Amino acid sequence: MATFFGAGRLRPGPGTWGSLATVLLWWLLASHLPAAARIPVILILIVVVVAVGIPAATLEERASGRKDPNYIVIDEVAGQLVALIACPMKWQALLAGFILFRGFDVTKPPPVRRLERLPEGTGIMVDDLGAGAYALIVLQLLLHFGVLH
Repeated sequence: MATFFGAGRLRPGPGTWGSLATVLLWWLLASHLPAAARIPVILILIVVVVAVGIPAATLEERASGRKDPNYIVIDEVAGQLVALIACPMKWQALLAGFILFRGFDVTKPPPVRRLERLPEGTGIMVDDLGAGAYALIVLQLLLHFGVLH
């Protein structure tokens, strides 16, 4: 689970592969859902991924003996899903959500970087949720002001 079914083992950039897999899987699922069901479903998915991801990341971090190994990508799954809340199912918006999340995940603007200091799987997961929140806000602003259609 921590590697999101092996996406975290792909090179280069395992976090990018985890995010890309998330966007593609969300697009496949959401395109088969009624529009009114998309927000409730993505919120449920986020809760499930976080609930599974924290213990999975904790166990994997302990087993590896390393702090936040880069092959743990379940955190990218959770953060990417946050970025895609209320995202239209258009390729431009999905691509923007992907790019924004990856940008915020890599740069970790304040206070996101501080969240990494939380212990084990909690720290691994929560900083990506913060990056996802930044991406969500920017994406929704771009949509609201018509920069993306």
